[in-house]
Amino acid sequence: MTDGTETEPRPELPETGTVTPVQSREPGSGGSRRLLRAGGATVAAALVGVGIGVGVIEVRYDDPLTVATAPTVTAPAPTPTPTTTPFGARSNGNHFGSLRDLLLPMPQGFEPGPDDGNYGNDAELTAEQLSAEFDDDLVPVPKDQQEKYRRLWEDLHVKATGVRTYRNQNLVLGITLHQFNQQEVQKMNEFTALFTGDTGLFRLGPAVPGHPEAHCYLLPAPPSAPLDRMECSAAQGDLLVVLSAEGTSPLPKDKIVALLTQQLDRLARPGASV
Repeated sequence: MTDGTETEPRPELPETGTVTPVQSREPGSGGSRRLLRAGGATVAAALVGVGIGVGVIEVRYDDPLTVATAPTVTAPAPTPTPTTTPFGARSNGNHFGSLRDLLLPMPQGFEPGPDDGNYGNDAELTAEQLSAEFDDDLVPVPKDQQEKYRRLWEDLHVKATGVRTYRNQNLVLGITLHQFNQQEVQKMNEFTALFTGDTGLFRLGPAVPGHPEAHCYLLPAPPSAPLDRMECSAAQGDLLVVLSAEGTSPLPKDKIVALLTQQLDRLARPGASV
């Protein structure tokens, strides 16, 4: 992935649509597809309302590394060969390896969350799939506007997206990792902070200790609403991290922030491993 600077002006972002208040329904029912896509104030807004893609491929986890048996006691033990970490972060902030490995493993007390339609609850999307979905989403856009949006998309240098959902009692979470140009990741995260903080549409969410780049906000909801929803966005090198949480009110914000912290810590360590 390259991080080149832009050589021509970027198209101006149009106004985003209104935000739909939280509806009274069971957490995760009918909303799992939304969990697996970035929230309206994050990727969708920055991509002028054109989805970042929903095509998913099934990816198996790599088989665990086989540990060689120890030599007999009569032979000197060989010097262990360092195992190459299959995923992690390089010193320049770019990440390598499967996004499914980079995603937060299932925490204790949680179980896999709801499926995203036919796509499951644990998947990785390739750049080709995302590009194809983007083209499909452009079909209803006026033809004289499509080229602007394609340039916007191409400037992102999208590489992949990984998604995973989690469930615990009355709480459903989805974490999405969008991998693309570092500069654009930073801009998009800053846009999210401004959009959710300045428009007055959202309620201020909790801070994430140790991660000033993370921004959390709660979607509009009347005080008596039985359900509530919180979203968070953070930039980690070439990864835009989006967390969506939905559950009975009041949300366990401390628990959600703790999980986001674990996810960000996992991405921030160069050579991160299991």
